[in-house]
Amino acid sequence: MKTSLKHKIYLLLDPDKGGTVWDRLVNFLIVSLIILNTLAVLTETVESIYDRYTYAFRAFEIFSVFIFTVEYILRVWSITEKEEFSDPVKGRIKYMLTTGALIDLFAVAPFYLPAAMFFDLRFLRIFRLLRFIRFFKLGRYLKASKLLRRVFHSKKEELVLSLVITFFLIIASASLMYFVEHDTQPEKFSSIPETMWWSVGTLTTVGYSNIYPVTVTGRILASIISILGIGMFALPAGILASGFSDEFKQLRKKKFCPHCGHEFE
Repeated sequence: MKTSLKHKIYLLLDPDKGGTVWDRLVNFLIVSLIILNTLAVLTETVESIYDRYTYAFRAFEIFSVFIFTVEYILRVWSITEKEEFSDPVKGRIKYMLTTGALIDLFAVAPFYLPAAMFFDLRFLRIFRLLRFIRFFKLGRYLKASKLLRRVFHSKKEELVLSLVITFFLIIASASLMYFVEHDTQPEKFSSIPETMWWSVGTLTTVGYSNIYPVTVTGRILASIISILGIGMFALPAGILASGFSDEFKQLRKKKFCPHCGHEFE
């Protein structure tokens, strides 16, 4: 059995491994820190709060970056314990190019890049917004996110088909409305691309637009398009519901250890 420090750290940082009290504690602390960082980024946009607690926000940012940086370094160092990334050089490079590792890197990059490069101060706001990437680190720790990924992966073809149908309806409805309303409202329905804004608003049933048909034919067509919009959203919803149903059936068939929660045959 492997008992090296590297292997222990690998198990400690991997939510799917280990199963000890320390594993759960580390995962809980990291998840809590991610959530607090997200709340901090949101709260900083309230000028009255940020101006009053600027030092506290800055100190929390430095502390968070330190923790996330150490976490990233330890993950890259210990990942060779996983067979897929066992090669000391190629394995680590391969891991660093994975989605999870890139998210970890981008989560701390906004802190280091302005210090390492010379940017206009107004441009630094873009890097501040990139701190929202830390929220996506939650995907590694929440089982619900893994379930969601499996559902999207199993239903990707059906979802792509529904997306194609959606684009087709947007283009078709915009084209029809353009030919019906262009002569009456040449400024509002000036072109098919311009009419697509109306089409998106109508198909999504939002109706957020100052563009609307005034002719009888246009209103009848708009009514039909609005009804189609309801069905358009029902299609991907039904696909996802079917995917979740299949996943839950699979989970009920699996057996788990009552002590550590690991799956076994």
